[in-house]
Amino acid sequence: MLLDMDLGVLLPSLIPSSQSVYVLVFYFVYLAVAGEILPGKVIRGVLLSDGSQLRYRCNGLLALTLLVAILGICAKLGIVSPLVVADRGLELLSATFIFCVLVTLVLYITGRSSSDKSSSLKPHVSGNLVHDWWFGIQLNPQFMSIDLKFFFVRAGMMGWLLINLSILAKSVQDSSLSQSMILYQIFCALYILDYFVHEEYMTSTWDIIAERLGFMLVFGDLLWIPFTFSIQGWWLLHNKVELTVPAIVANCLVFVIGYLVFRGANKQKHIFKKNPKTPIWGKPPVVVGGKLLASGYWGIARHCNYLGDLMLALSFSLPCGISSPVPYFYPTYLLILLIWRERRDEVRCAEKYKEIWAEYLRLVPWRILPYVY
Repeated sequence: MLLDMDLGVLLPSLIPSSQSVYVLVFYFVYLAVAGEILPGKVIRGVLLSDGSQLRYRCNGLLALTLLVAILGICAKLGIVSPLVVADRGLELLSATFIFCVLVTLVLYITGRSSSDKSSSLKPHVSGNLVHDWWFGIQLNPQFMSIDLKFFFVRAGMMGWLLINLSILAKSVQDSSLSQSMILYQIFCALYILDYFVHEEYMTSTWDIIAERLGFMLVFGDLLWIPFTFSIQGWWLLHNKVELTVPAIVANCLVFVIGYLVFRGANKQKHIFKKNPKTPIWGKPPVVVGGKLLASGYWGIARHCNYLGDLMLALSFSLPCGISSPVPYFYPTYLLILLIWRERRDEVRCAEKYKEIWAEYLRLVPWRILPYVY
């Protein structure tokens, strides 16, 4: 989309309109209300350093299903256009960016002025304004009892699906719907729905339990996830790709294998954190130092879930063919991000676990891809 525009068209389209602001306001208000009132399984988070545990209401699947139903009915009645996102994508992107900056400035100011001593809200101030704004000051800031970190990642994942659905509606209207678009839409929809089916697993991820909430996470959740993960859809909207049957089969295999590794690894980690004695692949788990799982996927590579994530990202891009590098931005970016994150994690774990970590490295020598890296 950006490549087809000159600056004279691009710059005005980046200025948020009142309609794009209304769309964002409705979206965030709906998620806040739905998250609080809809029924859902209440999950206790990991034990924090002060002994406290946050509670998370995992009703994202119901909230998403209800939202899509409401929007579908409104579109049928002519109240809202299903193309509102596809037609105003750049406006929504810039409006979201402005929102991210404003929210993180508020988080910085409130974090600096906080005197709370709890693990969730205790301020961590380095004295470097840019560092504290980027990485955040508080671990789990809240607004009106809403855990903002959990809220923002939910908003980003749902936003990704809504953007895709609007792109799909646009392709149907333009009579440009192709096998490639259908394949891309199915893979992304399955991935996003699966995320919300297993939403409780998010509560034990590094972002939730260890990263403070600053611009890095807010921008990543609200803008980067929905707007860059959907680049393939935007590209297919303007480029027709015909896939052969073997290409389709190969693409499906990459998705299925990636899903099994990604979901299987994350499920094993989540279950292990809840009950370290639960069997892995039918056998008692191998645990290093009573803390580090070295069984199942986690006995194959120290970050095997990253391998599954990368395969899934690749499967979202393969329907676009190989004529352009643009649709491969997401898997390329993800590869760089996960290697960087893996390196950060390894340094932290080495400092935290010391001799235990050295023993773990001996048992599980591979980082992400066995015999390669």
